[in-house]
Amino acid sequence: MKYTQTTLDKIEKIIEESGYVVRYERGSFQSGFCILEDRKVVVLNKFLQLEGRINTLIDLIPQLKIDSETLTPESNKLFIDIRRQYHAANEQGDN
Repeated sequence: MKYTQTTLDKIEKIIEESGYVVRYERGSFQSGFCILEDRKVVVLNKFLQLEGRINTLIDLIPQLKIDSETLTPESNKLFIDIRRQYHAANEQGDN
C-alpha cells in the first residue's frame, strides 16, 4: 500500500461512510488513537506522520463496527483488502 495523502483520504472515507467521525487531536495516545464508541468518534494523535496515520487506521479498522453494505464500491474494495491484510498478518503471527 502506498503512503500518500490519497490513500489516507480513502481509508478515512471508509470510516466516515460507516458513521464514524475522524478527528486529529493533541494528547498522550499510547497507541496513536482512541475510540469513543458511544459517539462513533475516532481520535488520532495529530502529531503522527502520514505513514503513522495510515498504519494506525489500518490497524484500527478491524476493531470498528463496519457494515460493508453501507460502503461505496470503491470503499468496499479497499475495506476487503485491509481486512485480508489484517487476517494474513494475524495468521502469520499465530505460527
